[in-house]
Amino acid sequence: MELTKPPSIEEFRNKRKAILNAHTPDKIKPSFLDKVAVWITNHVGSMGFFMIIFIWTVIWLGWNMFAPKSARFDPYPGFVLWLFISNMIQLFLMPLIMIGQNVQSRHADLRAEADLKINIQAELEIETILLHLEYQNNLMLKILKDIEKKP
Repeated sequence: MELTKPPSIEEFRNKRKAILNAHTPDKIKPSFLDKVAVWITNHVGSMGFFMIIFIWTVIWLGWNMFAPKSARFDPYPGFVLWLFISNMIQLFLMPLIMIGQNVQSRHADLRAEADLKINIQAELEIETILLHLEYQNNLMLKILKDIEKKP
């Protein structure tokens, strides 16, 4: 049984590479518009924003349907304007939200890449530990055989 010495700790440390932080500014430099899109994505894509729009719409429509005719500020043809405005909001928000999601996706990709590097290093560490254990096992077996040979 041949004993092959596993790599030393120093050799192992030389093989290791430092893992860069996934949030390093040199990897992703979002533009001002990217930052605005992410801000809109974070705030518009929330239940708070949904509740504000929902309550505003209920108040707007309720007032214009049930208030006295003299107090209504947006009589019947105004509903068409409200529908047009809400459709425009949707048309403008959809691309902004998608842009924000793309920017966030790039950050997620960098985090996944860093996770992969960590996993590769962990695999190298585990392999080194297993080599050391195998070496120690072989060494103990050799010592045991030498002890058994002695009378």
